[in-house]
Amino acid sequence: MNKAWEHLKTVTHHKWLVMEGCFKVGLFRQGIMHDLSKFSPTEFIVGAKYWQGDRSPNNAEREDIGYSSSWLHHKGRNKHHYEYWIDYSANDIRGGMAPAPMPTRYVIEMFMDRIAASKVYNGEAYKDGDPLAYYQSSLTPPPLHPRTKRQLEFLLHMLADYGEEKTFRYIRTRILRNHS
Repeated sequence: MNKAWEHLKTVTHHKWLVMEGCFKVGLFRQGIMHDLSKFSPTEFIVGAKYWQGDRSPNNAEREDIGYSSSWLHHKGRNKHHYEYWIDYSANDIRGGMAPAPMPTRYVIEMFMDRIAASKVYNGEAYKDGDPLAYYQSSLTPPPLHPRTKRQLEFLLHMLADYGEEKTFRYIRTRILRNHS
């Protein structure tokens, strides 16, 4: 029961941080709806079982059984994950996979998600450069559409260089002002 309680606190804290960030830039619906699937039995039970507090339980499940059932459920229901936007390529006659461009509002939610995850896992040691450092630490670059990649990397660098207040203001006044 203790791991379930700790997982619930972790997920709720993460969701709260994403909601706070989304609200600051005007993405109210996305802030409210963010990661609701984590409270479904499919995701919550796995999260509680593999909770460790310093990293995603999905990674622990993946190490244990070779894949993450929770992640497979999650990524197919949450448009702020780039994996949601992987589709068969219209340009590859062999049926290869390719990233589709993410709508801007989901790129922003993905950005907020990365900030919140860094804050949750780094705690008091969090710095505005942490989301960028985590992104850059990947051994293989994520398969992002070029436009999505440019948008996300621009925001991660801006956050690292100028902080949340200036970056969130830029998102609210310059990016989302021109997008639905």
